[in-house]
Amino acid sequence: MKIHILGICGTFMGGIALLAREQGHEVTGSDTNIYPPMSTMLAEQGVAIIQGFQPHDLPADADTLVVGNVMRRGLDIVEHMLDHNLPYTSGPQWLGEQILRERWVLAVAGTHGKTTTASMLAWILEYAGLNPGFLIGGVPQNFGVSARLGDSPFFVVEADEYDTAFFDKRSKFVHYHPRTVVLNNLEYDHADIFPDVQAIKTQFHHLMRTVPGSGLAVVNGQDANLKNTLAMGCWTPVETFADGDWQAEYLQADGSEFRVLYHGVEQGMVHWTLLGEHNVNNALAAIAAARHAGVPAEHAIAGLAEFQGVKRRMQVRGTVRDVTVYDDFAHHPTAITTTLAGLRAKVGKARIIALLEPRSNTMRLGIHKVQLAKSLQAADAVFLYQPQGLGWDLADVVADIGAKAQLFQGIDALAATVADSAQAGDHVLVMSNGGFGGIHDKLLARLAN
Repeated sequence: MKIHILGICGTFMGGIALLAREQGHEVTGSDTNIYPPMSTMLAEQGVAIIQGFQPHDLPADADTLVVGNVMRRGLDIVEHMLDHNLPYTSGPQWLGEQILRERWVLAVAGTHGKTTTASMLAWILEYAGLNPGFLIGGVPQNFGVSARLGDSPFFVVEADEYDTAFFDKRSKFVHYHPRTVVLNNLEYDHADIFPDVQAIKTQFHHLMRTVPGSGLAVVNGQDANLKNTLAMGCWTPVETFADGDWQAEYLQADGSEFRVLYHGVEQGMVHWTLLGEHNVNNALAAIAAARHAGVPAEHAIAGLAEFQGVKRRMQVRGTVRDVTVYDDFAHHPTAITTTLAGLRAKVGKARIIALLEPRSNTMRLGIHKVQLAKSLQAADAVFLYQPQGLGWDLADVVADIGAKAQLFQGIDALAATVADSAQAGDHVLVMSNGGFGGIHDKLLARLAN
């Protein structure tokens, strides 16, 4: 079968491409935002990508089009697809029908931490010799790819609450029918499709309606919104983490070493390279979910010692002249706060320089602009980039932060200023859910020169 994917460079749709190829299908795709790590991964896997969305680029012999949620009515390629009655489906529906139907699905949902927790869970199952399949919205460094079929009953999927496609406005995760579900947290996000947090709770409630009574829900016991969601209806046993059944006893303040407790009984000790309370909680969730799939907690803990993290999640891109440059996906005030807190716990009093591109749909609408200044306070210097089409002025955020903040509208000027002002021992944290104009490489090159 020949499959053409519209929006192939999104993290989810790129994973669909890998799974389809592994099944033996011929796969091509189109996109406009082509940047690493997905573009690199797809190229390495031999997937041909067409730049842009033009009707004449659609393969005439495609058996089906898999449509990403970047596609909208009014786009020439979408109107052509509908006018000519071409066969199409959504990525989540294709995944649910073609891959997940006969599998034990372990789904990781939540506003934050989905990618990292799903990557931890997949790695724990791999470490236990279970060879799981997975589809994750990032590239776990233990695997080097964002998706694979695996040859066991188990399949780990990052379960996103964003809508499925222009023709299916349900959340993606309702297509997955998990037996094990992780609910990491629930905050207001995706303001372009959800009017308020109650609308998101409703979608999470719909997810819980698909989890069988013989399954397990692993839920953040500290999250009031999740408690409210479960109160709407829950027919599945629940284990809580962070507060409740699974807890951590910190041995290092930065979260690099901690004991794992289940019902107050020590299960083992995690020593690893990750940082921050958010990652400790992610680990507890992954351990609990893996235990439901048959992996003893002590084996999961041993596996986490070899977990290498996820590309674009506090990933060190390079160190030049004793200045370390990190790449992180943080694009929500809570994620920014926790990422900075984790780095601060690691580096102590060393200087942290934070660069932020507010690029997500919610950021572009200005929903979180009031919280943004506070989320960046832990940095010693803040550089904000005003992308085209943001829709609101970042100057107000700069004013709220104070003298340590600067605003730029050009990538090259921003990279030059940061590199020239950086000192030995500094840590430069670059945050964006996009490519940020390749600023990481520009910074490292400028530092080298």
